[in-house]
Amino acid sequence: MASAQGVEGELTGTLKKAYDSGTVAIGYRESSLPFSYLDKHGEPIGYSIDLCRAIVDAISDDIGKELTIKWVPVTPDNRIEAVTSGQIDLECGSTTSNVERQKVVAFSPIIFVSGTKLMVRKGSPIRSFRDLKGKKVVVTAGTTNEKAINQLSERFKLGLNVIAAKDHAESYALLAAGQADAFATDEVLLYGLIATNKAENAFMVVGDFLSYDPYGLMFRKNDPPLADLVRSTLVGMAESRELVHTYTQWFRRRLPSGERLNLPMSAQLEDIIGTMSTKPE
Repeated sequence: MASAQGVEGELTGTLKKAYDSGTVAIGYRESSLPFSYLDKHGEPIGYSIDLCRAIVDAISDDIGKELTIKWVPVTPDNRIEAVTSGQIDLECGSTTSNVERQKVVAFSPIIFVSGTKLMVRKGSPIRSFRDLKGKKVVVTAGTTNEKAINQLSERFKLGLNVIAAKDHAESYALLAAGQADAFATDEVLLYGLIATNKAENAFMVVGDFLSYDPYGLMFRKNDPPLADLVRSTLVGMAESRELVHTYTQWFRRRLPSGERLNLPMSAQLEDIIGTMSTKPE
């Protein structure tokens, strides 16, 4: 008990919160395959979830106390507030790390690199954003894709009718129901939705990248001990190749839910992981 009290006295921020409560609150997404989604039992699984589990293990080791994960569902629209308000300690989904967001939350090292593309029905004449003039485009509210599409519409005077849905599943449903001409979000999420819905014969992903979106795990700013643990955990996974193995499990192999994305690691992410795993001389 004396030892635990001594450790507790040194803890601050999220680590102290975890020690006091015995829990770490993880924000997860319900339909961001393969990063963070629900399995057939309703349990959160995915690439980001596995990385966050490793971070929770590192927190547990650091504070000398076994921790329980408290699962909290979040959406693109409420995920940042969930972090800043303390509702969740780690946001483990498919969130783009950018300068604007870094003003209010902190991010882990980059865990994935994607970009905005368009999903359209097969047979659609749309092949790029230039074919969207006057069309209805659905986006998911609170995403960088929403901002990218609105900026694109204004810059190229496309006159888009931009529809904001609450999550990726609803965005997909609107496209499938014919209420939108295209769905704009990160390329990997589009392929994930096509695989989940076994819709390879119904939809296709078209066009060039309309934005650059490096993903990270979110947590509260001004918490150096947690930031150090998050970084050291991911660097350690890069050095041991566990990060590459985790990527392979979720992006190259058949998923627990039966889908297979078979998405090779991008050259950008290979470089990032390579830099993380290179020890300074």
